[in-house]
Amino acid sequence: MENKKQLPLRIGVGIILLNHENNVLVGKRIDNPRNSWQMPQGGVNQNENFLQAAKRELEEETGIKSVKLIKELDGWFKYDLPKYLLGKLWKGKYRGQKQKWFVMKFLGKSDEINVKTENPEFSDWKWIEFLKLPYVAVHFKVDIYKKIKKELTSLPLN
Repeated sequence: MENKKQLPLRIGVGIILLNHENNVLVGKRIDNPRNSWQMPQGGVNQNENFLQAAKRELEEETGIKSVKLIKELDGWFKYDLPKYLLGKLWKGKYRGQKQKWFVMKFLGKSDEINVKTENPEFSDWKWIEFLKLPYVAVHFKVDIYKKIKKELTSLPLN
């Protein structure tokens, strides 16, 4: 794909879901053979605001509805796909994503979490310390996860 930079970035959202111990929910993607984990994320539908999209994506990917918004992180978080994924994801329309991220608190019980959804993206899930986020992420999302880790470090998480 020669004209990678001519492709637009897909507008998306991401969810940093914290439990009562302020650990972060991550899922192991079904389509990723390596041991990489990611936080729930996805695209924004037409006529949907970013927070609505985040709550919808969270429910679609994990079954979770019981959340409280803590904060929308400032600015955009962007990543480009590696060459080997260009043209394969999102029907080849995008070179990466430009995302709004939301910090939310999980208010439910663990039996609410179900990654075996109608269109599953994750094969498994777990809670991890937010300081470990950059170490579990797929290589092209590490910079975003480092920025998120920094943001969480500066939040008063009670």
